[in-house]
Amino acid sequence: MHQLLAELMGTALMIIFGVGVHADTVLNDTKYHGSGHLFAITTWAFGISIVLFIFPAVSINPAMALLQFFLGNITFVTFIQTSIFEMIGGVLGAVIVYIMYADQFKHSYDKINNVTIRNIFSTAPGVRNLPRNFFVEFFATFVFLTGILAIATIKTPGIVPIGVGLLVWAIGMGMGGPTGFAMNQARDLGPRIAFALLPIKNKANADWTYGLLVPGIAPFCGAVASFFFAKYYLGM
Repeated sequence: MHQLLAELMGTALMIIFGVGVHADTVLNDTKYHGSGHLFAITTWAFGISIVLFIFPAVSINPAMALLQFFLGNITFVTFIQTSIFEMIGGVLGAVIVYIMYADQFKHSYDKINNVTIRNIFSTAPGVRNLPRNFFVEFFATFVFLTGILAIATIKTPGIVPIGVGLLVWAIGMGMGGPTGFAMNQARDLGPRIAFALLPIKNKANADWTYGLLVPGIAPFCGAVASFFFAKYYLGM
C-alpha cells in the first residue's frame, strides 16, 4: 500500500506541475499567460525530476508498469493495482489544478476557445490523423521507456531523476509537436476524466475516441516494443 500511495501521490504531483503549467500559460489573468511551449515542456521535465527525487521507486505511468511486468519485476496483479492508483492520481492532480486556478478559469470562459481549455487537461493532435498520431505516441513512448531503462543502469546517485527529466525535455522538443507527447495513460486519461467531471462552463467534448486510442493504447504498444528491444538488444 505504501508503494501504491507513492504511485498515486507521485502521479498527482506530476499532473499538478504539468496541467498546472498549461493552465498558467493558457488561462487569462495568470502571472505567466502566453509563456509558450518551451516554458511548458521545461516545467514538465523539471517537475518529473522533482517527483522522482521525492518518490524514487515509482513508475507514475501505466505503460512503464506494463514494461516492468514484462521484465518480470512485478506481477500482473501489481501492474493492475499500480495502473489504477496512477489513474486516480492523474484525476486528483487535475482536480487540484482546477481548484488552484478556479478564478482564472472563470475569467477565461467565453474568452478562450472551449477546446483550448480542454487541452489544458489532455493532449490533442496538431493535425488529426489517427494512424499517424498513433504511431507518434507509440514511437515516443518506445524511446521514452527504453531511455529510462538505459538511464537506470547508471548507478550514480541522483542520475535517474535528472536523466529522466532531460529525456522528457528532449522528447517534448523533438517529438511533441504532432500529438503533445502523452506517453502515459495516467497523464492524459486521468486529467481527461477530471475534465469530464469538473464544473467547467460550456466545456468541449472530451474526445474519448482520440483519448482511448492514441494516448490510451499506443503507450502500451510502445511498452511492448521497449520490452523486446531491452531484452534482445540491451540484454536486460
